[in-house]
Amino acid sequence: MVSLEDARNYLRIDNDEDDGLIQNLLNTATQLCTDVSRCSDEEFESSDLSRTAVLFALGYLYEHREEADHHDLTLTLRSLLFAMREG
Repeated sequence: MVSLEDARNYLRIDNDEDDGLIQNLLNTATQLCTDVSRCSDEEFESSDLSRTAVLFALGYLYEHREEADHHDLTLTLRSLLFAMREG
């Protein structure tokens, strides 16, 4: 859904020093957004809204990697993904 290159571009990172960290955070952001959305993988991956949410979560996790407030992040993602949430 979001490639490492897309993630680096979104974060405005030109070098590849943090690629391992970025990929790990991208995987975490994707899983977190999938869990919050409560929709199927196919539905999640086909939505522009979910791509935006993943990039937002990635940016938040990257910028706040020392002191991230995961509760606040989850509440924001719930707001972003509210329209996708099942049940």
